[in-house]
Amino acid sequence: MLEPSGLPMTQCVALIRGINVGRAKRVAMSDLRALVEELGCQEVRTLLNSGNVVFKKTRPRMTVLAQQIEAGLLRACGVSARAIVFEATVLNDIIRENPLRSVANDPARHMVAFVARPSVLAEARPLLRQSWAPEAFTVGTRAAYLWCANGVLDSKLAKAFGRITGDAVTARNWATVLKLQSVGENAD
Repeated sequence: MLEPSGLPMTQCVALIRGINVGRAKRVAMSDLRALVEELGCQEVRTLLNSGNVVFKKTRPRMTVLAQQIEAGLLRACGVSARAIVFEATVLNDIIRENPLRSVANDPARHMVAFVARPSVLAEARPLLRQSWAPEAFTVGTRAAYLWCANGVLDSKLAKAFGRITGDAVTARNWATVLKLQSVGENAD
């Protein structure tokens, strides 16, 4: 798709960490959409109520967009939250690369951890040396994949991963990841 200026538009995904979880960090999706639109993004759509945004932008600079979203959330909503922004093609690569699809049989317990910077994946690699059975863990080129066999809240793996990575990641379950892909594909 081309913008009226004739420049190509890039399909992007923004994931906001930790909003609308329980009663903390409440952000209306209409406010989030408006904030992203104010940044010059078009065809802005949110998915679920947990900070998933799909949009198009001409010549997006992902790190700058993430910083602008974070600043906008703080300014407009009083909420401090990490934003991770990437092209939709990256999401497709992450889905294609997932080595746990044959192991994870419940999409609600199969998590994909998206990173703000690739070095976070290197920080998580020591977890690969441990046995997590019946859970499973692997690190891809752009994301980490967790199979939380007994549920995310009770997962020793998820807790260990969270201690190492802190707020440099945001995780989505496999069902949400596939919905994000579908929303991005249907935006054209």
